Amino acid sequence: MKPRRLLLKNLTLCVCAALALPLLGGCDSAAQAAPQSRFVVLDGSSKTTADFKGKVWLLNFWATSCTTCVAEMPEIISTYNKYQGRGYDTVAVAMSYDPPSYVVNFAQQRGLPFWVALDNTGELAKAWGDISATPTTFLIDKQGRIVKRIVGKPDFAQLHAEIESLL
Repeated sequence: MKPRRLLLKNLTLCVCAALALPLLGGCDSAAQAAPQSRFVVLDGSSKTTADFKGKVWLLNFWATSCTTCVAEMPEIISTYNKYQGRGYDTVAVAMSYDPPSYVVNFAQQRGLPFWVALDNTGELAKAWGDISATPTTFLIDKQGRIVKRIVGKPDFAQLHAEIESLL
């Protein structure tokens, strides 16, 4: 009876892990339409998801207080610089708890070349799946469909391969 119980427990754990894995990031999810969103960028202008139709783009939820976010930013810059001339774009959305002055200072000091937006109300994080963990990154295709959600630092070699396949 004990081996059967152990097998059942292991099987249950495997099923639970398989169901939870997409929620933890790093896994492809079925392509779904990106939520219609309006991003207020640091220069005061705004962009919408519709503005990125026809482009492959990366949406990164981050915070200046997040060490992983800060550590991955040079690679996000490098990725943007590598592909931006080929129909690729990036939007980095600072979380609602991040003071706007910190975000502006960070963006200026590091010369972030892509769109940096503020989510002062938390509405963007909510619209994109109640984002609470940073960094959380989405890869969106030319049709405006989410093709990948990553929680934590992306594997940039794999991300570049995926971007290449979508461009």
